[in-house]
Amino acid sequence: MAPLTVLNEEEALLQSSVRQFAREQIAPRVRAMDESSTFDPKIQKGLFEMGLMGVEVPEEYGGAGGTFFQSVLCVEEIAAVDPGVAVMVDVQNTLVVNALLRFGSDAQQAKWLPKLNENVVGAYALSEAGSGSDAFGLAMTARAEGSDYVLDGRKLWISSAHEAGLFLVFATVDAGAGYKGITCFLVPRESEGLKIGKKEDKMGIRASSTAEVVLNGVRVHRSAVVGEVGKGYKIAIETLNEGRIAIGGQMVGLARGAYQHALAYAKQRRQFGKPIAEFQGVQFQLAEMAMKLEGARLMVYNAARLREAGRSFVTEAAMAKLYASTVAEEIASQAVEIFGGIGFTKDSPVEKYYRDVKIGRIYEGTSNMQRITIAKGILS
Repeated sequence: MAPLTVLNEEEALLQSSVRQFAREQIAPRVRAMDESSTFDPKIQKGLFEMGLMGVEVPEEYGGAGGTFFQSVLCVEEIAAVDPGVAVMVDVQNTLVVNALLRFGSDAQQAKWLPKLNENVVGAYALSEAGSGSDAFGLAMTARAEGSDYVLDGRKLWISSAHEAGLFLVFATVDAGAGYKGITCFLVPRESEGLKIGKKEDKMGIRASSTAEVVLNGVRVHRSAVVGEVGKGYKIAIETLNEGRIAIGGQMVGLARGAYQHALAYAKQRRQFGKPIAEFQGVQFQLAEMAMKLEGARLMVYNAARLREAGRSFVTEAAMAKLYASTVAEEIASQAVEIFGGIGFTKDSPVEKYYRDVKIGRIYEGTSNMQRITIAKGILS
């Protein structure tokens, strides 16, 4: 399942090295992280040492100066082993680092990009209790006081909150201005008044911490504003449009992991005197899984290439996320069925993929929101 014509030599080498890291370093720790709902610090350290937390960070800031497409490749490869670990890599690269590269000032980039590449985990704090699909219905406020802003409010469902050392926080400086009052701020974890709240006990992607972030009178200097005051909506829209491609990559990786386990099991599981892979019904299942997986991968790669080429990609990104998450759910479900009764237990490798996959149709834009985006794109 490796489309050789799609990857250049550098990309193929990166893919191979990340795949090896995932299999050798992450795979042995998957079950423990899932059961304890914690992110193994050794894995976090390894991600930084491999350069996977700052794929696009320029060389002048200590990074490899890679590409957006390479970030998506890394997310896919890690997700094939543990989609929960892939969340941290995804958010770091396609949301946090991406936002700084595109909208950060020279001073912000010089201060934070080396840290994000070396040892600081970033988190993207947009969602709130009343702000999900309606991403700009924010209640968090940012009040100007002299040379500072004072932030008050609560953020929910923030990925990597427990590990993060830097938060991109979206708040409104003028509730009467609607989305035009939304502003993005850089808020270090050690900021006085910032507290990590309740950690969610999730069905899947349990290695990835998801928690409430409470800001109570958090004071940041005006230099912490990313981009311009009142233009936070632009940062959110554009980074999330791009981040959805990586979520598609995560779902492709997850689907591939489930498919490969099912394929291997079908070859060795014997019933009625022969491997179940020799039964046409199972062959048809595997064929459908392989076909849909390949289609989802190519849709994700196409969207990533379009973005990298500076061409319009929003509709294609929505299609890639919607299709990849739908296909991944189907493949994970079929993998459980191929494993039979053992597939319904935690002793099988596919049970976790089935739990992990559901979030793909929810975060960074639900399936219905993707349909709205696609409809707008094809009707415009």
